[in-house]
Parts: sequence; structure tokens; C-alpha cells
Amino acid sequence: MIERHLQGLWLENPGLEDAGATRERLKGRFPPGASRRMTRLGMLMGSVLGQIDLGEADTIVYASSFAETRALEDYLASFPTPSPTLFQTSTHPSAVQQTLILRHQPVHHFLPLTGGPHLVAHAVQAALLAPTPRVILCGGEERGTWLREHGVASDRTFAFAVLLTMEPAGAIASLGVATDGAADGTLGTEDFFSALRERRDIRKPASPGLILNLSWSR
Repeated sequence: MIERHLQGLWLENPGLEDAGATRERLKGRFPPGASRRMTRLGMLMGSVLGQIDLGEADTIVYASSFAETRALEDYLASFPTPSPTLFQTSTHPSAVQQTLILRHQPVHHFLPLTGGPHLVAHAVQAALLAPTPRVILCGGEERGTWLREHGVASDRTFAFAVLLTMEPAGAIASLGVATDGAADGTLGTEDFFSALRERRDIRKPASPGLILNLSWSR
């Protein structure tokens, strides 16, 4: 099994808080005026990433099945005169890019991943195989409106970031994957977020051939 160790965990779990309330709650964490140009998911990701001292030698792995749902809904609603700004912010990596641009922060690698029920396994595998000593594994989803009714948006809004290193000293948990040719399972971002929030152990097949292990220090 290959593994890394969690040296930090940051979460945003706004529940059914509306977009305006989220913006009002978080705007003080960003420079004056910056929040007006940010998406809701961008602010949530900025909140969790803002508590990490990012470095140029770090890798960021970003996992989101639906990403900028509300920005995409607004962009589609802007036709027949589509908004270039909404198009820019509706792209999949936008939530993390907003934070990196705002902080003028280069990183060694930025790997935005999307997918369905096997997304977490693939994101964790990418984080564990990254060539840098520190990896930030982050992700999030945004509750949609009409896109949710068509099954192409999340039912829940949340964001998370974990700092992974090779050093076990002081770690709050370990995260690893093992190969198993008989394994065939799923693990989505919402279930993974719930396990992080509840500090619940996971040992289960998370994709064909991969078993994911999340073990908290007692």
C-alpha cells in the first residue's frame, strides 16, 4: 500500500445556507472587493485553502464531479448575449484558480480531476503519486438549482482541503490505496467529505482494482 499522512484538515459545510449568506460570511477572509469577483464555490475553496501556507514546491489535486454549478447555470441563463466573465468562472478548475490568482501563488503541479463514483480513488491515487513532499488534496461541490433537477449537479454544498506529507510524526490520519484485482466499488466526493467531517475510518474498494484506506489517529 502506498500512503501519505494528514498533517491538517480544513472544511466548509454550509448546508442549505444560501449563496448571499455564504458570501457575507466569508468576504472578510479576502482582500476588500475581491469577493465580488469570486464564485460561491471559489469562496468556499478559498476559505479552506486560505488556511494553508501554500508553497511553490507543492502539488494541488482538486476533485469535483460538478464544480462550478451555479456559475454554469448563470452563464447559460445569460444567452443570447453570453457573459465572458461567467464563462471564465464556470470552467471546472475555476474555484482553485481564483485562490491561486488572488494570492499570486505558483505551485509545482495543479491537477484538477473530475469524474463520477470513482473520482475520489483517482484523486487520492494522484495525490499519493505526486513527486512533491507536500500535497494538498482538496475538493468540493455546489448545490445546483435547475441543473440538479436533471441529475448534473450536487445536492449538497461543501469544500475540503487536506495537507498530505510523507512524514508520520504529528499526523492526524493516514491515507492510502492498495491494489486488489478483485476490488470493485465506488466512493464519491460527498461520502469522502462526510468521512473527513466525522473523522470516520474508511477501508473499502473505491474503484475497480483499488482499495482506499483512511485511518485516523486515536
